[in-house]
Amino acid sequence: MSTNQLSSCDIFCTVVDNYGDIGVCWRLARIMQREHAMTVRMWVDDLASFSKLCPEVEPSKLIQQSHGVEIRQWNVLFGNVIPAELVIEAFACELPIRYVQAMADKSPKPVWINLEYMSAEDWVDGCHGLPSPHLKLPLVKYFFFPGFTNKTGGLLLERDLLARRDDFQADHILQEKYWQSLQVPQRQRDELRVSLFSYENPAVQTLLKVWASGPHPVTCLVPEGRVLPQVAEYCGRERLVAGNFVQSGRLRVQVLPFVEQEKYDKLLWACDVNFVRGEDSCVRAQWAGKPFVWQIYPQHDGVHMQKLQALLDLYCRGLDPASTLGLQQLWMVWNSGEEGSETGLEQVWQQMLQNLPVLLQHAQGWAQQLASNNLALNLLDFSRKVGKIAPFEI
Repeated sequence: MSTNQLSSCDIFCTVVDNYGDIGVCWRLARIMQREHAMTVRMWVDDLASFSKLCPEVEPSKLIQQSHGVEIRQWNVLFGNVIPAELVIEAFACELPIRYVQAMADKSPKPVWINLEYMSAEDWVDGCHGLPSPHLKLPLVKYFFFPGFTNKTGGLLLERDLLARRDDFQADHILQEKYWQSLQVPQRQRDELRVSLFSYENPAVQTLLKVWASGPHPVTCLVPEGRVLPQVAEYCGRERLVAGNFVQSGRLRVQVLPFVEQEKYDKLLWACDVNFVRGEDSCVRAQWAGKPFVWQIYPQHDGVHMQKLQALLDLYCRGLDPASTLGLQQLWMVWNSGEEGSETGLEQVWQQMLQNLPVLLQHAQGWAQQLASNNLALNLLDFSRKVGKIAPFEI
């Protein structure tokens, strides 16, 4: 392996039903291929689910190409392959035993990275980049944590993303064409546009009631997903599908198809407020530079609320006390796992609306602040450095 350049990369990913893991891996794969001229293979265990994000993918094919990336079906019976120079084990998905042995047999050894979940917790700064020598083989795995400080791996960001976002948000004609493509009517006076991408949430129907009875028109754009049955129940429908819309008081609910990632980015750019879930859409909402509400993936032991608070604490630094309080209360109510009273949700929502101009300015500054800590660049720089270290030197 050259000490200056890594030319090949294998990314292993197991798909869960929330699409966050595969979403992160697919973005990373395309960035590595397009911006860093690497030969990239993605090993994916569920191509049917992956095809939701990338319609070009054919679930029945064992090997195929898309966007310059080779995509391989990750079967239980793993064949003999030559490992890449950089091996990324996404979210502790556990590499095939045969592949790990092939890594150990290769000279020089591949750089083995365990790409962890994003976190804003303090302990991440100290754990980022730590080595984990294999118990039996001459291999070392390194833990790489996406995060929000310069002591972490940063966040995934395409080279031209913020420029494309700025061009889109500055062009009202382009935005109107975008809304027309979704068959969304022209904005009414004082109308608010909100994207709603969430897990099942007891507070969903209460929030929709608040919007329906509120002082301003609200258009709620709901991509197809897990929350749709709850939205349908509120609308008095047995089910909702892409293309459906329902008017309820001052609220218009419109269902959008589950789209590839670039089209979802535009939705975040175009809306006034974005409700997002999990990891991938949370990061994209921050790059959008718009006020957002994050629903973290719930865990039975409640530890997710600590992770939620950690991001809130970082995100709200420099924000005035009133805006901070309103935003924190809304995030906590949305993530509490309780239905919540209509009065309580209405209060925190109205408080956020009052502070919306301040929150918009803060969101734009936050995105610019994060942009200097690019995950792909950091990952490659880190991998080149550790690639010079022999396993016995760890």
